[in-house]
Amino acid sequence: MSDNFGKFDPKSGKRGSGDPLADLAEATRLTGLGRLEEATALIQRTLTGRGGSSSSTPTPQRHGAEASPSLRVREVVETVVRGLAAPVLKGLGQRQPSPAPERGPSSGSFVARSHAVAAGSRDYKLFVPGTPQKSAPLVVMLHGCTQNPDDFAAGTGMNVLAERLGIFVAYPAQNRSAHPQKCWNWYDPADQSRESGEPAIIAGITRAVMAAYPIDPARVYIAGMSAGGAAALNIAHAYPDLYAAVGVHSGLAAGCARDLGSAIMAMQVGAPGFGTGPNFGATVTPKRIPTIVFHGTDDNTVSVRNADQILAQAEASGLEASAERFEGAGDRFGGHPFIRTRYSDRTGRVVLEDWRIRGVGHAWSGGRPEGTYTDPAGPDASRAMLDFFAEHRLAKPH
Repeated sequence: MSDNFGKFDPKSGKRGSGDPLADLAEATRLTGLGRLEEATALIQRTLTGRGGSSSSTPTPQRHGAEASPSLRVREVVETVVRGLAAPVLKGLGQRQPSPAPERGPSSGSFVARSHAVAAGSRDYKLFVPGTPQKSAPLVVMLHGCTQNPDDFAAGTGMNVLAERLGIFVAYPAQNRSAHPQKCWNWYDPADQSRESGEPAIIAGITRAVMAAYPIDPARVYIAGMSAGGAAALNIAHAYPDLYAAVGVHSGLAAGCARDLGSAIMAMQVGAPGFGTGPNFGATVTPKRIPTIVFHGTDDNTVSVRNADQILAQAEASGLEASAERFEGAGDRFGGHPFIRTRYSDRTGRVVLEDWRIRGVGHAWSGGRPEGTYTDPAGPDASRAMLDFFAEHRLAKPH
């Protein structure tokens, strides 16, 4: 992760971007480095409207603005800093300056590519397995804020699994010109719809890989973490004819925000007026998209309520649910205690899978310490997503 978050103001001698999401990401980074006083000062400036610097962490900005810059602000600041520090103190989400690209099995390759469409262009990395399946699946992986393809691949360990299975994995890269902290713009209406903005670019990358390699068009999937998870859902709903299933780790429901303010609110407490607003769900297809959801119960960056809203959006209430509980490393999945709930349709096919991991913050479950925002203890989200994807194919058009 880069060390140059936010712009440095030579007049004030303080770092600040003017973007609350960017300011909170910087505060998270400072907390991870043990620089709590700087993080506290930064959040206080953000809450009181005096500038700051950080990113995709929800901020109770409204309360900070209403209170005088005294006890109330200090209480809010200390609460936010404790929330940011919690996953770091647990060993989750540690930051490394520039994680080295994952060194997967020697027979596979991780190559840099770029693709442009009318809506714009993005670089991406592509993992090509040494021995691909004859007609191979493709998984598109969208990183979270401040991450990049190398970091995300290293943290999720997806390339190692892909080599074993002979599948392709594409990692589109957000650039700083599109967002200062490299977040996908999941909350912007211009980046939520088919053939518009980032969905069009990601779909273009997907099609380019499909055209260049022996990809099975019925087995193309998309997944993401945090902002990448929210973007993945937007894109899956915008292109239900392209992606057979979607995986969301610590993300948000499709179309749940329409601007920065509603994005911060959704991240903090879930989307306000979920399902009732005139714009909510504008990108949502009536087709049920097979979805697997992972979320930590101690996530202080994206509220776990968003996982409930993803399930509600997928109409989980109309399906038959079966819950399984696993405790500790002695069970077959290993790691933290969790509840996995599987939802089946009338034919008995599992179309939704929900994992709630107890004690995990804003981190990829079962990830590797080589990447940022990971909790190595498990259960292994990457393996679970691939297992879920393997059960779903796009139906052939009539």
